[in-house]
Amino acid sequence: MTQQLEIVPVGSGIGAEVVGLDLGLDFSDETYSRLRTALDENGVLFVPDQDLTVEQHQGLARRFGDLLTTQELRKEADETQNIGDTWHVDGTYTAAPPAVTLLVARELPRYGGDTIWASMRTAYDALSESLKDTLEGLSAVHANVRGLTPSSAATVPPEPSVDAYDDAEGVLHPVVISHPGGFKSLFVNPAYTARFEGWTRRESLGLLNYLFQHCQRPEFSVRLHWRPGMVAIWDNTQVWHLAVNDYHGLRRVMSRAVVAGAPLKAAR
Repeated sequence: MTQQLEIVPVGSGIGAEVVGLDLGLDFSDETYSRLRTALDENGVLFVPDQDLTVEQHQGLARRFGDLLTTQELRKEADETQNIGDTWHVDGTYTAAPPAVTLLVARELPRYGGDTIWASMRTAYDALSESLKDTLEGLSAVHANVRGLTPSSAATVPPEPSVDAYDDAEGVLHPVVISHPGGFKSLFVNPAYTARFEGWTRRESLGLLNYLFQHCQRPEFSVRLHWRPGMVAIWDNTQVWHLAVNDYHGLRRVMSRAVVAGAPLKAAR
């Protein structure tokens, strides 16, 4: 069925709320097309007042592509470390990083536990033309040097040595990608981008740190205060995300479905 949804922007260049859509229904291709276009344009979508079963959540994810993985993200009241509490992009150390992530709120703390997204599309647009030209000629090595694991939030790995970053083989991705939506976007992130191709870690750090700081500017981000039944859908190829760890002593349970991606294309 075709639903009369409305897309309401909630941030400056990133984020929109989808009103009038029941994600649990078998909606039409026309409705999906509007949802996909809105995701390309806004980077992350928030859909309130849903009541998705596990099966409906997985079925929704399959509308966006092949289902790569599903997972329960849980932080218990006696844990102090959560999953994803630093800026990152899921799975960029793989040759075909995940395309879309869909997160469903299952059990929320009485305060805290927000998630923040940052737009790499708007961050790229704000760079000088000279720096854009430099970055478009570069690729970067992405590797899980820190050994981050999505299945456990019990410990924080220590920061590896410079030599460990230099020795990491990883995979190569363009620093600036050509997005299927018809725009350019930065594709580096603090968690997994080790160095530029042909550069050492030390040589890379100055420019990488500048980009990491630039991308965290408030005007490129949107913050979601979760409500029961809220669903967030984001384009993993054009946004970073961070789970705020400010609810010690409380429990938070989320369901995540991840959609498989394809190799990224360099901007030209």
